[in-house]
Amino acid sequence: MEHKLNLIKKELTATKTDPRVDQILKLAVMAVGGQGGGVLANWIDKLCRAQGYACQATSVAGVAQRTGATIYYIEMAPMSDRLPVFSLAPAAGDVDILIASEMMEVGRAITRGFVTPDRTTLIGSTHRALAVSEKTVPGDGIAASSEVFAAAEIAAKKLILLDMEEIAINAKSVVSASLFGALAASEALPFPHEAFEESIRSSGKGVEASLCAFNNAIKAVKNPPLKNPINKGGDEEELKIVGPERLMREWKDLISEIALMPKEIQKMANLGLKKVVDFQNTKYGREYIKVLKEIISQDSANKSYSLSIQSAKHIANAMAYDDIIRVADLKTRSKRTARIQKEMGVTKDNRLKITEYFHPRAEEVVGLFPKAFGKWFEQSSKRMKQLDKMVNKGRRIRSTSLPAFLTLYLLAGLRGYRTKTLRHEVERIHREEWINKFMSFLPEQYDLAVEIVKCRRLIKGYSDTHVRGLSKFDRVISGAKLVTGREDAAQWIERLREAALLDEQGEALDGALKTIKTIA
Repeated sequence: MEHKLNLIKKELTATKTDPRVDQILKLAVMAVGGQGGGVLANWIDKLCRAQGYACQATSVAGVAQRTGATIYYIEMAPMSDRLPVFSLAPAAGDVDILIASEMMEVGRAITRGFVTPDRTTLIGSTHRALAVSEKTVPGDGIAASSEVFAAAEIAAKKLILLDMEEIAINAKSVVSASLFGALAASEALPFPHEAFEESIRSSGKGVEASLCAFNNAIKAVKNPPLKNPINKGGDEEELKIVGPERLMREWKDLISEIALMPKEIQKMANLGLKKVVDFQNTKYGREYIKVLKEIISQDSANKSYSLSIQSAKHIANAMAYDDIIRVADLKTRSKRTARIQKEMGVTKDNRLKITEYFHPRAEEVVGLFPKAFGKWFEQSSKRMKQLDKMVNKGRRIRSTSLPAFLTLYLLAGLRGYRTKTLRHEVERIHREEWINKFMSFLPEQYDLAVEIVKCRRLIKGYSDTHVRGLSKFDRVISGAKLVTGREDAAQWIERLREAALLDEQGEALDGALKTIKTIA
């Protein structure tokens, strides 16, 4: 018996797998529409065939509207008299090289098991192309890139993560070219540098720009930044404030008042002041400082000035509300145009056309009226309906045309008149009621006051978006009446706020309010 077992063991030991199986390289590209995933796959396919490899490239189309990537899958092996049988799709734990076009595709690849620490070279871009699920969430639905980066460091045998999009834009190319360069630099494929370049040249389209992005990506991989690529921009240069001498004196006076505040508050107060002054003027900034100082006077160092810090942030956001004037101002700023031109790779040989989408309601138009006239006008439902019929239509305005740009520019120029409008009066009253509300809980229910301050994040945007946010805010605040006096009141308001941020319709908030009513 023992002799038979030894023979079987010997036989099994002598048995070898087909060496050609081990020679098959398996590469997957995960990309969404417009990122050049198909172009990248074609370059790799041409590269392999030109180097005497048998190759098979397939693709599995993703879902529209950024809810899933298209997976381009390539298997390759040295050419021989007997061709291997290639797979049509990648399998978990069986991918040698994974290329992801942006950070969340890196995350998708890891969660699907395509990246393994014993074999996978993971190449990805750290930039973000937001998914639909991230855009539709009322709150901050953007997934954390830092978590994906941490997971990638653990999951991959070799990791290359850089902002390939930025490299491509600087070269006036697309991200597929810089990813191809990163692939070459990784040395995961046994092909010379020149062969990669020849694959690009053979395409005959945008060759020079693609080669530039390709070579710049190689340089970036070989000389990576010292800091975490996810945290770039953390050391941003201080924004330089410039203006007429009189206004600069007023600005410095405001800054000097912030310097007298507790140290814990100064950073957020400075950011808030910049936002408020940018929205209106230094006089408006002084109003912001006055309100903030009053809150600080009733705050406590024992609480690390949590109330004042949150107030500095959210009061600034409340004062810099989105009206027609603000929207027009932001859309006509030169920095915005320059950013779009850079992202689109605009040169002197082509023209940029920007189409803006507007959907104003009668309320937005009446909000521009003087206070007294606006209040009189909105008292009549007939007048409001007639005005709504005239203006409540989806409009597409080509802001790069002179007439449209001048219209927006003139609207932006109404900034000086803004404080006399009905909308400003409505925002002022609502803001004061909110401040009085959370201040009324001091000092007994300090934590509840802080949570009421944070609820202001529910209100944002323009037109219908603003109305929905305001409605949710009012409903959450109404919940405060039901839990006032409870030890867990702050926790309940936090739950209501987070529920309000879960969906646009407010169904989760309705459920949370019903729960509170059962225990109140």
